[in-house]
Amino acid sequence: MNAEQFRRAGYQAIDRICDYHVTLRDRPVLSQVEPGYFRKVLPSSAPTQGEDFQLIADDYQNTFEGILAELYASSTSNPGFNWSVSPAYTKLEAVVMDWIAQLLGLDESFYNISEVGGGVIQPSASESALVATVAARSRYIHEHPQVAMENLVLYTTTQTHSLGKKAGLDDFALRGDTLKVALEEDMNAGFHPFILIGTVGTTSSGAVDRLDEIADVVSILRVTKHYPFLWLHVDSAWAGVAFVCPEYREAYQLPAINSYVDSFCTSFYKWGPIQFDGSCLWVRHRKHLTDALDVTPVFLRTKYGNALGLGKRFRSLKFWFVLRARGVKGLQKYISDGIKLNTKFAQSIYEPELFSVITKPSLAMTVFGLAPKSSPQLSTPELNILNRAFYARLAARNDIALTQTDLNEVFYIRMVIGAEQTLESDVDRASALMKSEAMVLLKK
Repeated sequence: MNAEQFRRAGYQAIDRICDYHVTLRDRPVLSQVEPGYFRKVLPSSAPTQGEDFQLIADDYQNTFEGILAELYASSTSNPGFNWSVSPAYTKLEAVVMDWIAQLLGLDESFYNISEVGGGVIQPSASESALVATVAARSRYIHEHPQVAMENLVLYTTTQTHSLGKKAGLDDFALRGDTLKVALEEDMNAGFHPFILIGTVGTTSSGAVDRLDEIADVVSILRVTKHYPFLWLHVDSAWAGVAFVCPEYREAYQLPAINSYVDSFCTSFYKWGPIQFDGSCLWVRHRKHLTDALDVTPVFLRTKYGNALGLGKRFRSLKFWFVLRARGVKGLQKYISDGIKLNTKFAQSIYEPELFSVITKPSLAMTVFGLAPKSSPQLSTPELNILNRAFYARLAARNDIALTQTDLNEVFYIRMVIGAEQTLESDVDRASALMKSEAMVLLKK
């Protein structure tokens, strides 16, 4: 393309992105195509000759949301190897991560400026947990070289050991007593727990693990049984974003995070105005991370510092754009508006004698199910069948999107409010729709 064609294509891309956002409320909630359609509409091989860009743009149809920062970040081919390649890649991320740490109320030991701890942007919360796990394992092996790798134990709060089955009476949260039993059993069996991945705001139920109790158990075991170091990583992929509002910090264990944990992550793309990808990971002692992961080859070393990795996207630019454009007050309003709308939804489905809210609403999420008062004699398997049928009816529609979950082998439905354009009228319509579908199903 010549210079004029480049300009025209760029203007058109911006226009299409803006048009997509303006018309978002008029579009179906769910995709309207069938599985396998893509191969049917595309050629079986790449074109031999290049095509006109206008045809390519017309085929794209804005199937996902883009933001201007992604355009800027993608405008140059910069792999972000190290400081010399692009000082902005290195320094902007360090600054932005300190901004966000301050915004969330994290302890200063997690700041990059502390030169002890620090934060780095990972693609997703899963990769943040993986990085923390690798660092924890590396530290444990370094300090206990006699321990065989197969005897190391990683604890999570959903599948590992007896931790996996959380008692409903505790709102599906991990308690200290449960951890104590698991640790003692594994230690007596010759295993070596080296990391516990706790959760603040679980995906299924919004549960918050009791980090204060967990830390007490670990501290007691260290003193009484000379228990070695156990890394505590907290995954707060979506709920942690709510820390921008100080009123939610106490209930969601921020004081314990600041006092006890070794690493913490939250992802603004899961609940916030940041486009995927970008998970914020902080560690209290950065040396544990660099000792485990720094394998910088000679050709990437510079007098200004070693590599960030063998390749890194300019993710910090997205955070920088959003933080500057919205400010603290704008982000706080974004979060608090979603929580208020979810509270309204939860209250609305309490009203009819049709539903049961399983756990107290967690920030912007409500977990609920059908529990008709007219049929109190239904067994758990019968209720599961009924709720699956109810969910299937809702999933068949194109004007609402819900997700399903399983808590202690009971089927439930998740309502999550996170889109910025969601209005109170949308919540009212969703509630009315669910009541209507439930009544139709129960009359069959």
